[in-house]
Amino acid sequence: MSITNNLQHIKSVLPKHVSLIAVSKTKPTSAILEAYEAGQKAFGENKIQEMVEKHEKLPKDIQWHMIGHLQRNKVKSMANFVHLIHGVDSFKTLKEINKQAIKHQRVINCLLQLKIAKEETKFGLSITDIETIIASEEFSALKNINIKGFMGMATFTENKAIIRTEFKTLKDYFNKFQNNKTHNFNPLIISMGMSGDYKIAIEEGSTMIRVGSLIFGIRNYA
Repeated sequence: MSITNNLQHIKSVLPKHVSLIAVSKTKPTSAILEAYEAGQKAFGENKIQEMVEKHEKLPKDIQWHMIGHLQRNKVKSMANFVHLIHGVDSFKTLKEINKQAIKHQRVINCLLQLKIAKEETKFGLSITDIETIIASEEFSALKNINIKGFMGMATFTENKAIIRTEFKTLKDYFNKFQNNKTHNFNPLIISMGMSGDYKIAIEEGSTMIRVGSLIFGIRNYA
């Protein structure tokens, strides 16, 4: 099937409240353009430099999502255009995003990455970390970031029960914070679920899925 057909198939089974992020990392601009012309406007990248290069070459109404682990020293490269940063896993990173957003006179939307997987290789904050951050005066002073919700990655396993439990944990934590809304903390998004587990994620409450290989085919490794 073509990229266009793959997109149409996935969108045909998505509930209306679930957003689709097409994960375009390692894919050429020609593939992204085909998806764009088929109506897809939101794309996810995990390397800032690759995203910057694609942003410069492709239509400017594309919404670029940074979905990979974020190094603070590279935030400035994308601060002028990034639509949503998914993987914020430290307060220091949040402060850097706010600093760079001020320079561009904009508010940058972010998701806090919650560690729900048992794998040591997965990044993320603990629930205690998040509670501490959002309760702090230092967080309240950040006027140029807006926390729109949470992101999580399940354990890489064939055991669907483990995956389901981890996604349920993220949804439960999301629900817990619904009464904590402030000027820069407005949790509306639950970003969880990828090509292999997005159906389980949606069943457990996801409102945003990140799908790559089911759209573009098997990933190209550099």
